[in-house]
Amino acid sequence: QVQLVESGGGLVQAGSSLRLSCTISRTIFIGKIMSWYRQTPGKERELVASITVGDNTDYADSVKGRFTISRGNTKNTIYLQMDNLKPEDTAVYFCNGELVRAGEIRSKTYWGQGTQVTVLP
Repeated sequence: QVQLVESGGGLVQAGSSLRLSCTISRTIFIGKIMSWYRQTPGKERELVASITVGDNTDYADSVKGRFTISRGNTKNTIYLQMDNLKPEDTAVYFCNGELVRAGEIRSKTYWGQGTQVTVLP
């Protein structure tokens, strides 16, 4: 079985930076599209940023210019660099991956366990 393992959340002051990481636990799986979502209590999970296997990126309007999604050198880890954090960025952040096993065609969607980001005013 494959898992998405997240790290990097925490408690920071407004204006600070954090970097979240998400690693695909088995290297035989490839992340066709990797994304970060976030969710606050009582609200739906929202897409924050995504990156394709070809390194095309997309961002929610609320984070453009502040957040950067990228892949590591090994391609099985993605990062979300979050700069100039605001209190409204407070949420549980989830890694999402559309993964395909090497040599296969059909992909499957996986979720990480979530990591809390809290930004104080």
